[in-house]
Amino acid sequence: MNIENTPFPAVDSTLMLEGPAGPLEVQVEWPDVGQSAQNATAIVCHPLPTGGGTKDNKVVTTTAKAFREMGMPSVRFNFRGTGKSAGAFDNGVGELADLLAIVQWVRTARPNTTLWLAGFSFGSYVSLSAVAQARPDYLLSIAPPAGRWDFASIAAPAMPWLVVQGEADELVDAATVKQWFDGLHAPHASYISMPETSHFFHGKLIDLRDAILNWARNANTL
Repeated sequence: MNIENTPFPAVDSTLMLEGPAGPLEVQVEWPDVGQSAQNATAIVCHPLPTGGGTKDNKVVTTTAKAFREMGMPSVRFNFRGTGKSAGAFDNGVGELADLLAIVQWVRTARPNTTLWLAGFSFGSYVSLSAVAQARPDYLLSIAPPAGRWDFASIAAPAMPWLVVQGEADELVDAATVKQWFDGLHAPHASYISMPETSHFFHGKLIDLRDAILNWARNANTL
């Protein structure tokens, strides 16, 4: 299905949209009926495909649900070579191209709406790498893998930005993430450190959802 000419679905849908390396598997979900609607769309990027990461990862689906509770549709998609998406893992380069294609689709299909861009782990690396070209209005990074991927070229985001990091993360060093975050001096950034929280937020998904919702409300983003 041609990505440029594909309308944004009006109901929950799974789509195959043409990406840079072939079709990308995309999941669109809308807020519950009766939810106060926001003129916005949220895109959520999943963790490392070679580590089993997909659009159906629990942190990703929890994050997408938080956005829907804010009243906006969520877009989750599988990077190339994951699930039904064509292609092969490309160490973040091709995945960045995949994300930018999805961003362009959302901007074309839902013009004049604000864009919320989120990522978990590897997905946060890709979404942070996309900021200059994607120009999101709001940015969320969950367990960004500073120290595991090359964050040297990532500039301080200028838009409202939240980083959520578990203190007991067994894959991403929390102290390295905090040092990297502090060094950016991002003008509209917030950092939430969650005690006794592992990389995949086991037993802490509700706390993660609440952190996202509280940040959005306190930052006057809604």
